[in-house]
Amino acid sequence: MSKLPIIHATRLLGQGSRFAVEQLDLEFSNGVHRTYERMHSAGSGAVVVVPLLDDNTVLLIREYAAGLHAYELGLAKGRLERGEDPLQGADRELKEEVGYGARRLDLVGKLSLAPTYMKNQTHVVLARDLYPERLPGDEPEELEVVPWKLDDLATLVQRDDVTEGRSIAALFMVRELLRAGVL
Repeated sequence: MSKLPIIHATRLLGQGSRFAVEQLDLEFSNGVHRTYERMHSAGSGAVVVVPLLDDNTVLLIREYAAGLHAYELGLAKGRLERGEDPLQGADRELKEEVGYGARRLDLVGKLSLAPTYMKNQTHVVLARDLYPERLPGDEPEELEVVPWKLDDLATLVQRDDVTEGRSIAALFMVRELLRAGVL
């Protein structure tokens, strides 16, 4: 296994409303020097929630995706707020976006979106034993909740409106761990 590069300097290049871009001066174990850029997030990362209504039914949401200028079908997700752990963030996002709370929340793992240039990670949380509860969210319109069978993910991922990688990966992670009896 390669030794991690030494970071000789870090410079902030610019600050947007959601992300900062920073430059890293690196020295690799073979003596090669390179400058990399990455999106820097000062937050605690994000969470994606897999809410199970029953043993085989997940609740998806349809919401506007500004990057694609389209409506996407996927899982509830969002940034963790200051001081919030992944389970607290998952509970909040679930109530804001899906209109349910969960009596049982399990941390499944972490996903990185683009680790070559993004620093933060997304925590995958399985939510079970759901009950109706809604918190006000920051979405500009009400989100449509769409039930989907976990055993029909092959059909789901062929849809034109299902392209968000974290949702797809989290669904497959949870389905396979449930099948293996790990969760």
